Amino acid sequence: MASNIGFQTLYSLCFIFFLCFSFIQEPPGVQAWSKEGHIMTCQIAQGLLEPGAAHVVKMLLPEHVNGDLSALCVWPDQVRHWHKYSWTSSLHFIDTPDKACSFNYQRDCHDQHGVVDMCVAGAILNFTSQLSHYHHASSDRRYNMTEALLFLSHFMGDIHQPMHVGFTSDEGGNTINLRWFRHKSNLHHVWDREIILTAAADYYGKEINLLQQAIESNFTDGIWTDDVESWRECSDLSTCVNKYAAESINIACKWGYKGVEAGETLSDKYFNSRLPFVMKRIAQGGVRLAMILNQVLGQPQQHFLAAT
Repeated sequence: MASNIGFQTLYSLCFIFFLCFSFIQEPPGVQAWSKEGHIMTCQIAQGLLEPGAAHVVKMLLPEHVNGDLSALCVWPDQVRHWHKYSWTSSLHFIDTPDKACSFNYQRDCHDQHGVVDMCVAGAILNFTSQLSHYHHASSDRRYNMTEALLFLSHFMGDIHQPMHVGFTSDEGGNTINLRWFRHKSNLHHVWDREIILTAAADYYGKEINLLQQAIESNFTDGIWTDDVESWRECSDLSTCVNKYAAESINIACKWGYKGVEAGETLSDKYFNSRLPFVMKRIAQGGVRLAMILNQVLGQPQQHFLAAT
């Protein structure tokens, strides 16, 4: 018994060291919601957790983050180019046929080698399924559950970033080089981070927490209040995840790509018209992540889980 406890303690310490080290060794060129987008998504979600799910999330997180899920929401981006986690690289996005402006799971959810389910929609289903076993898991599986929590939380952010469900030929806007006001960027990064940072600088004194408060106020007592219940609706997770992806490619077509040419400069007109979509997608990602965690870590509902 003592040796088992010693093993668990050593494993815990190794995992914490691994998580900390991964943040020091951030790989270059990673594209996802920026760290700010993921942090806001996870903070919104954690604030909406019911007591049972909130307790499980706290138990699954390493002690050094003091129960703060957002502290590790960018971890999947940190490790995706590591050999151990290289298989997760294709899970951050969905490539759809150029100009199709639609998502079809059977057609689109695969990696570059054609391996099915290897996309962000498939990843959400997979890691939700893993988390659903939490209440039946033995203690020595705890950190598998931790990874499932971190991947699910991150990928729920990714699927709500419209350019993560983009066109195949331009890699979701990554190869569309342009200028954002006075500096070089690309269309994907504009949606990942440029709009968020510009909004924080122009309207919130560079305080991301104030931007997050504005997003939250819009769905607690603002323009999205009447929409929140429809965001949460989900009796079949597979259907819901397909819906989230379809929403993103629809926004990408109508507001991401539309009117954009490589080499041009995007500035106030593009920023002001697209900012509401970025803010709303962060809100939806947070609300829906909380819904899933409440379902699987609180009082799981069999029909919802059967879909995973």
